[in-house]
Amino acid sequence: MLKLYGAARSRASIVQWYLEELGIPYEFVKLDMQAGEHRQPAYLAINPMGKVPAIVDGDLQLWESGAILLYLDEKYGKFQHSPEERAKIAQWVLFANSTLATGIFVETNREREMPRLMTPLNEILQRQLFLVGGKFTVADIAVGSVLSFIPIMLKIDLSSYPAVFTYMKRLSERPAFQATIGSRR
Repeated sequence: MLKLYGAARSRASIVQWYLEELGIPYEFVKLDMQAGEHRQPAYLAINPMGKVPAIVDGDLQLWESGAILLYLDEKYGKFQHSPEERAKIAQWVLFANSTLATGIFVETNREREMPRLMTPLNEILQRQLFLVGGKFTVADIAVGSVLSFIPIMLKIDLSSYPAVFTYMKRLSERPAFQATIGSRR
């Protein structure tokens, strides 16, 4: 059985959301970060960086939430994607984990980057319900999870971005979201 290693209030919830969407049985191994379980040799053998999340799926050990999402989509995803769709999905997953997360959650970047990122994202979401191919994909998990952490961790007014707000609401109503990230609110 696939094992997902994580901690309370970590990016493991992003992976957990996708696992729930896929309906894949998994074991959640909760690490006590305060006690340093992520720095113990057994876990460092899975992720030498000592960060969460990480998964073990058979012989594969994989860390970094974006890489895990892309792997899960490739192996267990419900839809076959063309090479072009896979590229677009990867683009959004990488954008979420690097550009969007850094622009929102690094305080020194926020004032400058929020409008630069949220304005075009709002425009895109005014034209379409989801990010790739008109259907819910792992790209929506990646971007949606970063956006969903805004009201949990920050008190930022998103009223200037109504399409983003509507997108966040639409994603938050999904049962798999409610069972994972939504249960933290």
